[in-house]
Amino acid sequence: MKILQEDAIQIKNLYLSKQYGSRRLLNELPSKSWELGSIDSLLKRIRKTGTMSGNQAAVDRVCRAAVKDLVLNQEDKPKRLVGSRIKLPFSVQVCTR
Repeated sequence: MKILQEDAIQIKNLYLSKQYGSRRLLNELPSKSWELGSIDSLLKRIRKTGTMSGNQAAVDRVCRAAVKDLVLNQEDKPKRLVGSRIKLPFSVQVCTR
């Protein structure tokens, strides 16, 4: 059975917070009619891209937008990227291929 968006969010939360694998998810939530292969492919996409979409182009767009916002929101020298010397008031997930 196809995994619904709400279920995918629940799977992602359990995978990231408690490191549940696909078999553990099936055992912990027997009322859901998930298939092992569906959970495996979802977890593979989450590991690869950090999102549930699996679309690397979409992830790249989000990352570019986040970097653009960081560059434009610098208080002392706007529109200038200085590399690792930028002090951010929050954490940023770095996109890697």
